[in-house]
Amino acid sequence: MKALVTGGAGFIGSTLVDRLLAEGHQVDVADNLSSGSLANLAEARRSPVGRMTFHQIDIRSPDLGELMKRARPEVVYHLAAQVDVRVSVADPLLDADINVLGSLRVIEGARACGAKKVVFASSGGTIYGDPDPADLPVKESHPQRPVSPYGVSKKAVGDYLYAYRGLHNLEFTALALANVYGPRQDPHGEAGVVAIFAGRLLSGEPCTVFGDGSQTRDFVYVDDVVDAFARAAGRGGGLVLNVGTGIETSVTTLYRTMADQLAIDHPAVSAPPRPGELQRSSLDPGRAEIHLGWKPWTSLEDGTRATLDWFRAARS
Repeated sequence: MKALVTGGAGFIGSTLVDRLLAEGHQVDVADNLSSGSLANLAEARRSPVGRMTFHQIDIRSPDLGELMKRARPEVVYHLAAQVDVRVSVADPLLDADINVLGSLRVIEGARACGAKKVVFASSGGTIYGDPDPADLPVKESHPQRPVSPYGVSKKAVGDYLYAYRGLHNLEFTALALANVYGPRQDPHGEAGVVAIFAGRLLSGEPCTVFGDGSQTRDFVYVDDVVDAFARAAGRGGGLVLNVGTGIETSVTTLYRTMADQLAIDHPAVSAPPRPGELQRSSLDPGRAEIHLGWKPWTSLEDGTRATLDWFRAARS
């Protein structure tokens, strides 16, 4: 298979590239390196199985379509995005420029180059808005009522994909991701609490917990997520599929799990709650099991331990 991965030098994207190459696929990576890093593709460059070509390009570039026509991918994995909810609130025009117009260039490029399918990285933490706790874990049937510009942009791209499927027979699967964590995660991102805790714990610095720490998230390990992307190449057509664990984990529990693994017994530092932050979040992955044959398999303990090991090795 010939694949194109936008955002392929990023945390999730580069892990997906490694998976595709290991399976013997030919992969083109498109990334502007604004948040991704060539260091994330070091293993991909050494791969003895598949073949990778890197292109430094912004998805908003008018040249993207020509690149896609030359590459002629069968499947386009679209992960490039502005990913910070706070940035989307502060600068919604920038968010829409990248996440809506940039994504539309990717989708139109996929149509024009004859790609069979687009697999899109949506956001399960934002497209459903602020669901009632009684609706957790959230199913895909829940109304999509995002409350941030970032969530609106992700919903809009899903709507475009649905329209292109009907108009141009371009297949798609939108994966609504929970809070993905693991090796290579940027500790400065909005959703990077595991990476933030890892970096600070290994440096002997205090970790901050906002509010009382009872707010929950659905933490899903990056290798599990990449498995869902790989499976979606040939399954799940025309669907939004949640990719999460269905398990709520409080920030306090996350901190304690990671601190205990490093034999650190001092508590986190408390700070005032951040305005607009969701109190509880988790996704029901049942539909992904039906349509992709996918289930998460990495426990929080195993995943955070692997993440700490990677951060420790990266510092040495």
